[in-house]
Formats: sequence, C-alpha cells, structure tokens
Amino acid sequence: MGLGESIAFGTPETNRTSDLPLRRGLLYPLSYRGRVLQTGDFTLEVLPLISITRLLLLFCIALPLHAQVQPWGWDDGSVPYVQTPMEIVERMLRMAEVGEGDHVIDLGSGDGRIVIEAAKRGATGLGVDLDPQLVKLATDNARAAGVDRSVAFKAMDLFDADLSPATVVTMYLLPDFNAKLLPRLLKLKPGTRIVSHDGGIGEWPPDEKLQMRAPEKPVGVGGMSTVELWIVPADAAGTWTSDLPGHGGRWRFRIAQKYQMLDIDAAAQGRSLLVRNSRLRGEEIKIVVTGIVNNRAAHHYFVGQMKDNRITGEVTVSDGNQRKSFPWTATRTTR
Repeated sequence: MGLGESIAFGTPETNRTSDLPLRRGLLYPLSYRGRVLQTGDFTLEVLPLISITRLLLLFCIALPLHAQVQPWGWDDGSVPYVQTPMEIVERMLRMAEVGEGDHVIDLGSGDGRIVIEAAKRGATGLGVDLDPQLVKLATDNARAAGVDRSVAFKAMDLFDADLSPATVVTMYLLPDFNAKLLPRLLKLKPGTRIVSHDGGIGEWPPDEKLQMRAPEKPVGVGGMSTVELWIVPADAAGTWTSDLPGHGGRWRFRIAQKYQMLDIDAAAQGRSLLVRNSRLRGEEIKIVVTGIVNNRAAHHYFVGQMKDNRITGEVTVSDGNQRKSFPWTATRTTR
C-alpha cells in the first residue's frame, strides 16, 4: 500500500443500484459510512468494533430467520445483483399486462422471481444471468413453484441474448446498460412491452411511469422505487393519404417521428387542419384533428392499427350536434 492510500470498510451509502459507478471487472460503492483512523503513512476508515457488533446483534434480533438472507451481492463486476421486491415484481407485470401468450425475457434474472411470477400468469419465460449459481437457484425455484416446464434460465451475457422472441422484456440494470440496449430494443416487434425498475433507457421517454415505496427494498433509505414502461413503436414516419368519401374526400397526414412521439400536419380539401393531439402505442395510432370540413367546424378522432404501409381503423366526427363514424384507411405514399 502506497502513501496516501486508504482502505474503506462499511456499507454502501447509496439509494439504488444505479447509483453505483461501474468499472469493468470491479464495482465501487459511491461512499462508505465510518470513522477515519489515521496512522503514520496511510488512512484507515473503520467503524468501531463494538458498534459493529451491536448493530449486527440488533439487526439479527429484529429480523425473522427467513429474512436474514443477504438480498444483494456482486456478480463478476458487470451488474450488481439486487433482488427486486415482490411488490415491485407485481407492479411490473401488471404494468406490462403479462398474460397467456406472452413470452417474457428477464435480463439479469437473479433468483428467477420475475419469470416465475410471469409463468403463474400463463406466460412462458426466459431468464438470463451471468452467474451460474443464480441460474441454478432460479431453476430450482421454478421447479418448486411448479412452472419449470414454462420457463428456462441461461447463464450468459445479457448482450448475447436473442430478444426477438420476447413480447415483454424486464430488467433491473444500471442506466448505462439500459442505454446500450436501446438500439436492440427499438428493433423488437412493434408492441413489445419493456419494463424497467429504477432505470431509464437513454433518451427514450417512457409511455408510463410509476413511483412507489417498497419498504422491503434491500438497498437505499426510504424504499422509493420507479417502474417505467415502454412500448416499442411502429414506424409511422412519412406522408399518408386516405379517402373519406363521406367527409372531406382526400386527406393527407405528414408525420415526423422520434421514438413514439409524433409531429403531424393534417389537411383536407386543400385546407390545413389543427392536430390537437396524437399517440402512438405500439401499432395503434390515435390522432385528434379539428377544423373546417365541408364548410362546417368539426372534431375528428382517428383510431387505427398500423401494419407496414397501411393503417386500418375508424374516424369519429362530431360537430357538436351530431356524431358519425366512418371507416378509415390510410396508405403511406412516401417516407
């Protein structure tokens, strides 16, 4: 040990795993609690032995036996392993509306709890983790839960996992890892749901966001957790035309897109109309337009499903006195 170096003992003073700085092969907690002990040529930061002993005794007495299992640990240095509280698991699956016909892929699956709970809802699943011991634990847990025929767990780098079969992707990773996954996630089938616990995905804004307290959260103080949902958007960018013989004839929509956010110009009968709102959620597109059509002011609510270069749906038109619905189809003419 050189002059001026120090050794630190204690517990990480951090509120969540994403607050832990990453260096390949080694993870350093942000800071440690403790008292500094200085010697002749180095600084040692420790807690008094008596204080440590008292804290450990109080901790063990306060917790029931089954709760004294360490809920977090370190893998090879890629991502810290921290259990997701079961209350958060439930919210993640509810937010993604997991059910029969879904295939859930959990990145960093740990003890397998997310995939196992998804299987109890009728889904199939795959858990990916770098630690073979955790993969074995998750496999044993799935067998004990009676869902081992519906799920599998693999020891592998999450960046090597094939995500294309997924209808739902779940993760509790560091934000830097989420950002690196962004290009792959955006290439998944439109409508694929992605749920993350305590970590955004680069600049991609979530479709839904929930903050809640989870008292059993094993890291941080206060137990605050954030759960976010993204739905992979279809490619809507370009110029679209549609014919509404009963209302305005030829319509034109020019759509600019960034992630699921749309910027739309609409026109009918040679007149620009006001686009009041829009939403792209997977393959479902909704557009609200107001303006003069057939010499009358009207409110238009377009709802359709997008497949490649075609939208099929319905438009509801209201002028304040009457409400009518027309079939709506649109075709992309340019990108």
